[in-house]
Amino acid sequence: MPHSDQAEPIAQAVFAALADPTRRGILAELAARGPATATDLAARLPISRQAIAKHLDLLSDAGLVRGEPGERRRIRYRLQTGPVAVAQSFLAALARDWDGHLSALRDHLDHNGENEA
Repeated sequence: MPHSDQAEPIAQAVFAALADPTRRGILAELAARGPATATDLAARLPISRQAIAKHLDLLSDAGLVRGEPGERRRIRYRLQTGPVAVAQSFLAALARDWDGHLSALRDHLDHNGENEA
């Protein structure tokens, strides 16, 4: 797991990549059916091969997919789970911080409510 100062930019890249429904669709397709080329994905999704290739470049930059050389110089894209794990850890830490703040607020409100009664 990257150090916390490295985790934030990784999480940011993952969240930016996942913000687009087409990219989420590409990732879902790779998760369901395994590695695929841009041509394979274009045949399965309602988007051109050129658009798929641009989305795959962004997903690759975010570390969510890795291109591997295949037959006839075609690149097959495979999911990468590392960046997602970093983003999950980032969200878990954020949730812990929020839980602590909300618990303190609840305690404060409960304490003040008792004083008013």
